[in-house]
Amino acid sequence: MTDAQKSPPPRNAAVAVVGSGDFIGGAIAERFAAEGYRVFGGRRNGDKLAPLKARIEAAGGRFEACTLDARDEAQITDFIARADADQPLEAVIFNVGANVNFPLLETTDRVFRKVWEMACQGGFLTGREAARHMLARGGGSIFFTGATASVRGGIGYAAFASAKAGLRAVAQAMARELGPHNIHVAHLIIDAGVDTAFVRQRIVAARGEAALETLAEDTLMNPDSIARAYWMLHRQSRDGWTFELDLRPFAEVW
Repeated sequence: MTDAQKSPPPRNAAVAVVGSGDFIGGAIAERFAAEGYRVFGGRRNGDKLAPLKARIEAAGGRFEACTLDARDEAQITDFIARADADQPLEAVIFNVGANVNFPLLETTDRVFRKVWEMACQGGFLTGREAARHMLARGGGSIFFTGATASVRGGIGYAAFASAKAGLRAVAQAMARELGPHNIHVAHLIIDAGVDTAFVRQRIVAARGEAALETLAEDTLMNPDSIARAYWMLHRQSRDGWTFELDLRPFAEVW
């Protein structure tokens, strides 16, 4: 039985995941649901959450699926308020990706602005509204998913890197301001490819089918491994809180 299949007694507490995608966000939702939390998951196409909801509920967990645009202030405000309405909101995870690659001269104003709104502004809105409720409750956890681009701009990633670096700065400012109020803010740098069909397709496109056949086990990150890191951070004693945690497979060159 996996961690996500365990079903402890339900807690009187909630967790909100902004960006409950098919991989990292979904794994985080399953992990916290397996620990007894009522999980509120939001993504732009809420109907795509049906398989995740089915898996969580089949394992005895609780999951509320919501259609959500993280760039929309009113939607974020309502989403966080709903999660905190009937039980204390203990953790909020911002997991919106917005990973795009365009050569500099092909990066339009629209692309740059949209990526920034998704990955940076959305994180600010989520963190601010989470803090509003957690300050009233007396504490909680607010976690942000970062990437290699959070600390290093790469070729073709001007839009993505600027947004992720901005999100990291937002998280740093929040951690300093909210820590003394018993709110744990952390930023996680996912410095590797996650084991998804999309990533495997990109490997094949770049290096051919043989590249997958020779790919060593655990070279790509398992979303469940990432979810365990979020759970570990949430369980940390406040005398030793981690602000930034970078995760990468054993074989990742950095």
